[in-house]
Amino acid sequence: MDPLSQGALGAALPLATRRRTQAVVAGGLGFIAGMMADLDVLIRSQTDPLLFLEYHRQFTHSLIFIPVGGLIAALLLYRPFRRWHGLTFPRTWMFCALGYGTHGSLDTATSYGTVLLWPFSDARFSWSIISIVDPLFTLPVLALAIAGVVRRNGAWGRAALVWALVYLGLGTVQHRTALAMGHALAADRGHAPLRLEVKPSFANILVWKVIYETADRFHVDAVRAGIGPMVMPGTSVPRLDPARDFPWLRADSRQARDIARFARYSDGYVARDPNHPDRVIDVRYSFVPNEIAPLWSIGLWPDAAPAAHVTFETHRESVRARLPDLWRMIIGMAP
Repeated sequence: MDPLSQGALGAALPLATRRRTQAVVAGGLGFIAGMMADLDVLIRSQTDPLLFLEYHRQFTHSLIFIPVGGLIAALLLYRPFRRWHGLTFPRTWMFCALGYGTHGSLDTATSYGTVLLWPFSDARFSWSIISIVDPLFTLPVLALAIAGVVRRNGAWGRAALVWALVYLGLGTVQHRTALAMGHALAADRGHAPLRLEVKPSFANILVWKVIYETADRFHVDAVRAGIGPMVMPGTSVPRLDPARDFPWLRADSRQARDIARFARYSDGYVARDPNHPDRVIDVRYSFVPNEIAPLWSIGLWPDAAPAAHVTFETHRESVRARLPDLWRMIIGMAP
């Protein structure tokens, strides 16, 4: 999730272990350590634009790395924080490890996937029960954690954890409802999906993106789950076929290998951009959930050298302009 959410939950867990003693330092260390796993964004290459995707939510987010991540955080933070009376290095490490340990689990609750079992497995785990940004999750957790630090009372941290679990539980219920609606929608069309996924749309757990795969196409729709259920039909796009979509592309070129890498990172949900034929997109993500409007893509060049990489591009220019469309979906008005 976003850094503020990670910091808030990271603060809540070590805070919850305190009564009054060291409540402030527990919350502070947990807040900072809770965000540190996302330092993997610094792993980049000037020559390989897809390298960061390989390490995104990888070893820094794994369960086995929690003690190491906590130790690194403690080594960095012990000296600035040790002025609190009675704070030892082992206690600093414990607070940091608790805060750091919440990060991978919270990211797993979102939709991109987290390599929890590195180095034993490269499988990405994703529950898809909450958006990467959700103020109804974050603000209560943050407010309760702040209250616990200000009042020096770990009970507020425990209340923050209870709220987090309740909200994630509600997201699980909504996920199952949206999944059932997606299967019903596909059945109404006479489709037998090879696979079907649902993901919460931006900043809420009411409106969900439905993506399912048939023999030759990806279908994208939106559903409003729970109160006032509604189906908002979308569109479809042909599955990527590099030989058909890019007949000029040499199979042994670096760009062809980069397409295969991007497809692996996108769990195979890749297609040629219908509006930009030189791009390959991840159809799972768009701001308005019943559209194929990618948030990122890779770009190919017919005249590129055989050893040249693809480019990686983000497309978030129109997000603010599309907020009214998403809001109408959330309140139950079809756009």
